[in-house]
Amino acid sequence: MAGGSGHRADDSALPGRDDLSGRLARLARRLGQKRVVVLLARTVIVPVDRVVSRLTRGRLVTFNLRDLPSLLLITIGRRSGEPRTVPLLYLADGEDFIVMASNFGQRSHPAWSANLMAHPDATVMVGGKPLPVRAVLAEGDERVRLVARMKELWPAYGSYEVWASNRTLRVFRLSPR
Repeated sequence: MAGGSGHRADDSALPGRDDLSGRLARLARRLGQKRVVVLLARTVIVPVDRVVSRLTRGRLVTFNLRDLPSLLLITIGRRSGEPRTVPLLYLADGEDFIVMASNFGQRSHPAWSANLMAHPDATVMVGGKPLPVRAVLAEGDERVRLVARMKELWPAYGSYEVWASNRTLRVFRLSPR
């Protein structure tokens, strides 16, 4: 992945893991643009992923494949003040994590992005290790550049933009604090 900085947990000790991971990532990229798969992801995969990642303290995340790195983002609820955790794909940009608030192309922004707008200090978990971060909403030329890179990582973001045509998908830079 372009711009990688070693955020990903080491899984190279598993025989054949890289080959299988690469094939699964390619399959996920193809299927991720189909509405039925998106519905399955939203209603089944993400909720299961939240439980598994909580039980393993972030060491296991469903889509943490070689070419599709994922993290857990822990925000503070803007209304409740309680911690909220969501699994997300990310793009490494130096030491920063780039995440896109696509909400699978739904008409509304995901709650976690509103939480970051209200409380930009958050925590990411990568490979079970917590890291405090500060979120900044990408705008202008930086947003355009990061969206293009995010679409390289996950082509379905292009479909999500079309499906959510009534809103601009938020892109955040999460920088270690």
